[in-house]
Amino acid sequence: MPFLDLSCWQSKNSEANSVLDSAQVLVEKMRRASLVIAVVYGFLVPLLVLSEISGAQTPKSVNTISVSQIHIGMKGVAYTVFQGTKPEPMDVEVLGVLKNANGPKGDIILVRLGGAKADYTGVVAGMSGSPVYFDGKLAGAVAFRIGEFSKEPIAGVTPISEMLEISALDRTSTNTPVEAKSIPGLTAKTSGPGLPSATAQNFANYLKPIDTPVVFSGFSEDAVQRFAPQFAAEGIVPVMGVGSATDTKQPDPIEPGSAVSAILVRGDMDIAATCTVTYIDAQHLLACGHPLLQFGMINLPMTKAEVLATLPSPLNAFKIVNATETVGSFVQDRHTGILGEFGRKPEMIPVTLTIHGGTTAKTFHYEVLNNARLSPVAISTTVFNALHGVNEYGDQTTYAMRGDISVEGFPEVKLQDMFSSADGMQPAAMLAAASIGGSFGRIYDNPYSTPDITGLNLDFEVSNDRRWAKLESARTDVNEARPGDEITVEVLLRPYRGEAVIEHVPVRIPTSASKGSTLRILVSDGDMLDRLRRGPSAAQKLDLASTIGVLNKQHVNNRVYVSVLNEDPEAMVADKVMPALPLSVMNVMDGMRGPEDMTILGQSSVSETATAPLDFVVSGAQLLPITIK
Repeated sequence: MPFLDLSCWQSKNSEANSVLDSAQVLVEKMRRASLVIAVVYGFLVPLLVLSEISGAQTPKSVNTISVSQIHIGMKGVAYTVFQGTKPEPMDVEVLGVLKNANGPKGDIILVRLGGAKADYTGVVAGMSGSPVYFDGKLAGAVAFRIGEFSKEPIAGVTPISEMLEISALDRTSTNTPVEAKSIPGLTAKTSGPGLPSATAQNFANYLKPIDTPVVFSGFSEDAVQRFAPQFAAEGIVPVMGVGSATDTKQPDPIEPGSAVSAILVRGDMDIAATCTVTYIDAQHLLACGHPLLQFGMINLPMTKAEVLATLPSPLNAFKIVNATETVGSFVQDRHTGILGEFGRKPEMIPVTLTIHGGTTAKTFHYEVLNNARLSPVAISTTVFNALHGVNEYGDQTTYAMRGDISVEGFPEVKLQDMFSSADGMQPAAMLAAASIGGSFGRIYDNPYSTPDITGLNLDFEVSNDRRWAKLESARTDVNEARPGDEITVEVLLRPYRGEAVIEHVPVRIPTSASKGSTLRILVSDGDMLDRLRRGPSAAQKLDLASTIGVLNKQHVNNRVYVSVLNEDPEAMVADKVMPALPLSVMNVMDGMRGPEDMTILGQSSVSETATAPLDFVVSGAQLLPITIK
């Protein structure tokens, strides 16, 4: 048996233990390092992802300076984009502070801009929101211009403290606290200057918000001119042909001084408004320094923007801008600026519009903002523009329309009608656009619920002639009839530049008709019948379900309607009709009715008959008496 050297064995065992201990220490260090890496990775990656999604730089805490610390002669710097996507500096010199110049307790810092480019261009439309810094502290946003034809670039600055109030007002679900260190905010203001109006004013206003160009791309001049008064009523002055909206990727991040756009319409035609970013935090940005429309809560696509050029002009200098990729939504439009939220999906109304009648069908796809005040006019404008901007359009054109409006949680609103100009002054495309916009207006105009409109589909069949006819005369084959009798109404229609058309409509006399009474037979177009049915309740505010019910009962324009009327009163409750009520019942209901939920008409429509669909639009009405014997 070999001799075992114990000391050698102990030495080797000791070396093995030492190696093992070292390995355990190394493993523990690696484990701790892995944990640190995991924690750092878990912290940094969401920030990097957010930065990538939003296109914003990683936010830093921003120091601000209050108005009380601003004094005459202070020198600072402002940033805006003159061309491309990179903000450039402008010199700033304080001229003073204008107290209560922007509404009650709304101060404005008056400054002179300087530098080669600012001296050359002056105060430019699209510059509003440009951040102003003194000693590295954010003071506010360039937002106002002084007078017209100014020889110096003098501007008004909205204090940042007043802009930060917008974040405090915001109640969106993903809202996070603003990270800027600022003085306590003032109370929110509800008054102040609006955007310029196209109408003449009877007062002088030398301090005006810098124009935010609302650019219409893909629109004909005729379309913009026809609807400009309606846009002007909402504070929008359309600008044509100086920019566009695309989904082009823009690698440069958004930072204070960058151009940013709010989209009202996008797709095969675009409407976009552009101003400048004032402030950015992890979730939000503030821009403009004045309202776009001061709608309060909004939901508009927020996009990056590229300035193609800055056009100097003593009267109206402006930036030519292309809106690019979407980075979130604007959620607040307030007195001192607009608030955007990164990563938030905008809620737009998708529209598909198809025109048949030419060599090939033409289909347009676009989205329209979802807003009670602007959506109806935006829909009308885009529909007219689509119909007007094709070769099939002409003064004599007639449109047969089918379509639907989808409203979440409610039946579809069915759209079916025919449009042709009666006098050549109002084109058929305008009549169609106004009809569709009117339907949108009625859906929005209810005091009970906010409609979630999820889509609009329209299909137009085009005829290249004016298919319109006047209801020239009507007569019955008898002047007297018994209850239950069937009589015939003969209707003479006179088409535009065509031969007369005669239609015969059978009508049944109600069995409930009283002997010796006189019934009246109304022969009319669909529009007349709808107006008669609504009567004094035309402006009545209905709930959304009832509004949709009324819209789905509207009469089309290409039929002749024959209605039998009697002298018994008729009650309308929301979209429900109760004809020929006995006087005793009506007296009880009249005493119980509220001011808005029921309408009483002095006569009832006890029966209604219509011709088959005609190949032209009918216009006119005749009233015929029938004696019951």
